[in-house]
Amino acid sequence: MRVHVVSDVHGNADALKRAGEGADALVVLGDLLDFVDYREHDKGIMGALFGAEKVAQFARLRREGTRDETVAYSRTLWATLDDPAAAVDEAVREQYATLFASMTAPTYATPGNVDSPVLWPEFAGDGVQVLDGEVATIGGLRFGFAGGAVLPEGVVPRPRKGAAWRPYLRPREDFDASVAKLSGVDVLCTHIPPALPELTYDVVARRAELGSSALLELIREQRPRWSVFGHVHQPLAARRRVGYTECRNVGHFKETGQPYVLRW
Repeated sequence: MRVHVVSDVHGNADALKRAGEGADALVVLGDLLDFVDYREHDKGIMGALFGAEKVAQFARLRREGTRDETVAYSRTLWATLDDPAAAVDEAVREQYATLFASMTAPTYATPGNVDSPVLWPEFAGDGVQVLDGEVATIGGLRFGFAGGAVLPEGVVPRPRKGAAWRPYLRPREDFDASVAKLSGVDVLCTHIPPALPELTYDVVARRAELGSSALLELIREQRPRWSVFGHVHQPLAARRRVGYTECRNVGHFKETGQPYVLRW
């Protein structure tokens, strides 16, 4: 069997069309949407809505400013639109129509934090199986899926009325409940990594992303062959072995255009 795995697609539909070539199945670990393009500021949803100059300023604040400064600037941008939620919804649907149509091999997919999973059933065709807190058998192995990212400890989700965009960020207990549904897995498929410092630290952003201790516990207890994930675009380490399990960041697919290959 040969399975190709991708994560952090961020709008790269052209590469996604080729990702399943030569594979028995394609596994997609989320972040399909290109919401903020930090390299080409005129691209992505925010680039289309606000233009390159304003997105460049937003990106600078994300790198150098405080969270309060970034949030305040973001709110000034959204305030310029008559109906921000409708504008984002239209842009998201346009990207999903293209991206889901680009999945050519039998596909098993779980959402990332830069996704709207509530819309996925609308766009996933017969060849795409959406899984979150579920197990699928591929080539005789059990693949367990858990999507989204985890909110920081102590942060309670309080969606603002009329918010233009709500990333798929989950309270830790909610994410852990999805992980708890996965039993007897041979391949653990998630958007975020297990909570190991070298796998969660981004050397370009110079900060640690949140990993999951529940994933690490599952790895130590169930000893799957592989744990595959994305989320951290430039990790301190792309791989780490935990006992029997090969933990692997499959790469920033938007930039590499190359799937990670599993063979057995």
